[in-house]
Amino acid sequence: MKTPKLLLIVALLLSSMALYANDPPPPPAGHGATGNQAPAGAPIDGGLGILLAMGAAYGGMKLYKARKAANKEGSVGV
Repeated sequence: MKTPKLLLIVALLLSSMALYANDPPPPPAGHGATGNQAPAGAPIDGGLGILLAMGAAYGGMKLYKARKAANKEGSVGV
């Protein structure tokens, strides 16, 4: 039973290596016509704000549940 699993894992690893061996596509026709400019940066502001808000909400929920459980048990503080 171990041999088929091992063969499957080795086959998947080797096939994934072949996917990275391809050459990149050629640049578009107008590339370099106005000079090589740096690419525009990815906007991370909107996603970062949402991620921070979700993290704060999750932390608040965990703190609320911990305090609620501690009060239920009769201890004084968390």
